[in-house]
Amino acid sequence: MSDLESFREETRAWLEANCPVEMRQPMRGEHDIVWGGRNCQLSEPQKLWLDRMAGKGWTVPEWPVEYGGGGLDKAHAKVLREEMKRIKARAPLQSFGIWMLGPALLKYGTHEQKLEHLPPITRGEIRWAQGYSEPNAGSDLAAVMTKCEDKGDHYLINGQKIWTSYADQADWIFALVRTDFAAKKHEGISFILVDMGQPGVTTKPIKLISGKSPFCETFFDDARAEKHNVVGDLNKGWTVAKYLLTHEREMIGGMGSGAMRPAGDVAVQMIGKDEQGRLDDPVLRTDITRLEIDGLAFMSTMERVADEAKAGQGVGANSSVLKYYGTELNKRRLELMMDSVGQDGLEWGADDDAAAHWLRTKGNSIEGGTSEVQLNIISKRILELPTS
Repeated sequence: MSDLESFREETRAWLEANCPVEMRQPMRGEHDIVWGGRNCQLSEPQKLWLDRMAGKGWTVPEWPVEYGGGGLDKAHAKVLREEMKRIKARAPLQSFGIWMLGPALLKYGTHEQKLEHLPPITRGEIRWAQGYSEPNAGSDLAAVMTKCEDKGDHYLINGQKIWTSYADQADWIFALVRTDFAAKKHEGISFILVDMGQPGVTTKPIKLISGKSPFCETFFDDARAEKHNVVGDLNKGWTVAKYLLTHEREMIGGMGSGAMRPAGDVAVQMIGKDEQGRLDDPVLRTDITRLEIDGLAFMSTMERVADEAKAGQGVGANSSVLKYYGTELNKRRLELMMDSVGQDGLEWGADDDAAAHWLRTKGNSIEGGTSEVQLNIISKRILELPTS
């Protein structure tokens, strides 16, 4: 038996013995997602699953063991994902720390920064927010003007960020700040880590059309940041920011692979089956089949891009492909959900309302770089189309 086959058997047995039954059910709403953080309220099965997986380093299986990860290579990590999928196990932890900050720290952070910040991420102890966009710096992100002043042994930060997802629930924020106002636009920007538990940081939720407020305005009023929390070189934060954006776009694109309840299951529940055991709506059945086929192709593409990245080829502009297509898949899935539930989709107020999820998908084409920006990147950097 090969090492990989042996690992699969051991992993299968461990997952069967340690994954609570409740963690093998499709997620139905925000309350089913484990974000972690100082104020995170978990059910007993959620906490048990998180603690067990974190204990093995499997919340981030490919991170180095010394930073709280599992130390698995890509082949063994793929086996773990396959075995989790086999029993329909939920991800034990989801966070911007895992998806975005972690990869940036692993590439640009010092050993001390990694030791300080990565292990708490893997255990779900600290929840991170992203401080990128500003009222006058959205798609033109290099126009950020949040001021970061050198005060000798620390920095003082003043300014405003916007669209900071879940900032009102976060413990720390990684932010782009301007440390040199005399430099060119893409220069003079630094990437810094800031504790949000201090008096100088406040948040204000932004209510969306879905009725929820995942986004916030974040204000810095003489907020303190320690000098050792600058990631990468001072005034060279744009390099770190660009690298992190590729991971953000992958993360948003990953929504297209669908962690929530499959559209086909919802349709069967609401509409029923015909005499042949098929969904009793041929048009909707065809649309859902197309979605599932496209979803499988998308997941295969995501795996290929991930394998290429781990082989040292990087992600680059491919992240824009994943972000754009994943966004469109997610929008299609929720459109089909609405078709399936019919007039029941007009219900409002519950955490798992189809209408609220459907409305939320409209923001997918804006956050992380608009779809128009992604298409421009794809046309220039992948298709190499002429600019005029």
